[in-house]
Amino acid sequence: MTTYCEYVKAHPEDLFNKNYHDTQYGFPLDDDNQLFERLILEINQAGLSWITILKKADNFRKAYRGFDIAKVAKFGEKDRARLLADAGIIRNRLKVNAAIENAKRIQKLQKEYGSFKGWLDAHHPLTKDEWVKLFKKTFVFTGGEIVNEFLMSTGYLAGAHAKGCPIYKKVASLRPAWMRRR
Repeated sequence: MTTYCEYVKAHPEDLFNKNYHDTQYGFPLDDDNQLFERLILEINQAGLSWITILKKADNFRKAYRGFDIAKVAKFGEKDRARLLADAGIIRNRLKVNAAIENAKRIQKLQKEYGSFKGWLDAHHPLTKDEWVKLFKKTFVFTGGEIVNEFLMSTGYLAGAHAKGCPIYKKVASLRPAWMRRR
């Protein structure tokens, strides 16, 4: 019997989460800016509900210039002030600073590994604990839950969907063969 994941079944009126579940959650991402976006959205979710972030996602994209890593890495004090005054996003100084600093750190990884995705792929597979340790060493504002959700939501860790969920097979078929073998 095919059934949706428990969260979607428990919240049938929540179209934001259903759409995210059906079209994004667990789907592999190849684009560095999309990976950066997911990381920053997960960082901003800390202490809040995911639905809050989903409802503000378009505002985040606009405020962070489409999550263009090169643009965000150049943000200065004027941009920080703009972000902290933007009621359409999460106005938390630590989270804003993390976005800017992590963009700079991703640029360094891009130079060394060719891309942020290249860095992720070079370390895959790791256990959740190994990933958390690596992220804490590499980035700022990346605790266990943030890292876990970022990696599950981008297909690097299993668990995004229950095996009976109709999206499970779709996501699994999109993962590169080398990821499925490990």
